[in-house]
Amino acid sequence: MLEIKALSALSDNYIWVVKNQGSNRVAIVDPGEAQPVQQYLSEHGLAVGAYLITHHHGDHVGGLDSLLAEHSAPVYGPAGEADRIAQITHPVTGGDHFTLDFLGVDFEVIDVPGHTLGHIAYVTPGVLLAGDALFRGGCGRVFEGTHAQMQASLARLRALPEATEVYGGHEYTQKNLAFAQTVEPDSSAIATVIREVDELRANDQPTLPGTLAEEREINPFLRWDQPDVVAAAERRAGRSLTDAGEIFAVLREWKDAS
Repeated sequence: MLEIKALSALSDNYIWVVKNQGSNRVAIVDPGEAQPVQQYLSEHGLAVGAYLITHHHGDHVGGLDSLLAEHSAPVYGPAGEADRIAQITHPVTGGDHFTLDFLGVDFEVIDVPGHTLGHIAYVTPGVLLAGDALFRGGCGRVFEGTHAQMQASLARLRALPEATEVYGGHEYTQKNLAFAQTVEPDSSAIATVIREVDELRANDQPTLPGTLAEEREINPFLRWDQPDVVAAAERRAGRSLTDAGEIFAVLREWKDAS
């Protein structure tokens, strides 16, 4: 049974600590900062069994050097960005599988280019470690790839089982849902989640994870084929839209401008 803990880092990042109840070794996901991890390990008497890195941005790898100096462990990361993440010892790419014995689970790697060209996600049954590809109610900006690439990446994630919990890299949910409500102002599903999320944030609690079942109902970036979302994108673009990648591009550029 996996336990996954959110450690707040930097301004709005989450570092995820993945633990099996029967082990004192953990996997650390995207340590953008060392101090929160070091403190948590010390307080709970834990050791690091592996680091899982989704992409090269500094707010996801900035703590690696300091952590490795005190807590040496294998570093899994995107083979396509190994030239930008020098600490990677186990480069992986889409379709790869590996087992972390101390967690008792097998991970599959999914290529999700768009936010960065080499971005990957890690999946084990019921859990998606999504980095900056997918957030609750939103998705990452398209910095290095194309909108078509990002839409295809999100299509891969959308196809995972609906009970999968999505662990993204940032606390962006309130802003994401505000945009989602702009796209679909009459959605009762979005309104319900907004109330839940506002209560969590009022109590300084993380709003992640959500589930893919929920994302399919509230996240405009997974709803490029839903009539209300298509209509909203067409109004924004001022033209008819039929291609999924083009619909996604209109939505992402709309969000970027908001």
